[in-house]
Amino acid sequence: MNLILMGAPGAGKGTQSAKISEKWNIPAVSTGDMLRAAVREGTPLGVAAKSCMDEGKLVPDEIVIGIIKDYLSSDKCTNGFILDGFPRSIPQAEALDAMGVKIDAALSIEVADEKIVERMSGRRICSGCGASYHVKYNPPKVQDVCDTCSASLYTRDDDAAETVLNRLETFHKTTEPLKDYYAAKNLLICVEGREKVEDTTAAVMSALAKFEA
Repeated sequence: MNLILMGAPGAGKGTQSAKISEKWNIPAVSTGDMLRAAVREGTPLGVAAKSCMDEGKLVPDEIVIGIIKDYLSSDKCTNGFILDGFPRSIPQAEALDAMGVKIDAALSIEVADEKIVERMSGRRICSGCGASYHVKYNPPKVQDVCDTCSASLYTRDDDAAETVLNRLETFHKTTEPLKDYYAAKNLLICVEGREKVEDTTAAVMSALAKFEA
């Protein structure tokens, strides 16, 4: 299964991507994670992407497309993949088509803006292994401490309320039109993001059941 996973920032794409990856045994390709790693390491890519990410703007297409192209051509994606966070615009979708990449479905997780702000302001990231938590929806066993590696948790700069609102504005203007793009190709599947993670997962698995062997 070659899947595109869509939704506003904070809609739960990363969580559901991990669930789908485990069930179908295919890699989840998160451009956000790759770009943040580049920022932490201070690579040329990280330097170029940092200012855009801090302001909630999209990273330039040529940077993202280069990363994706290299990854999809690797052996890791032989049996399929999940694209989490790409494409984010019509030009990126057209670039993906131009690569000759076959897409089986574009799954959109639908969550209202006010819920997005609540979710993202409560998000915490492990400073050690990068695991993601939420103070309300997925709290660690010990406050501000990672369950897996015991490193401290922190709030990312781009989860600040003002930045979240900027990111939502960018999403509605630039990324949301992709729903029409993939609907026109009869590839769009919409799932409502629920209050509980497991309820969203159940809806996602139901929507993707036709791809089971």
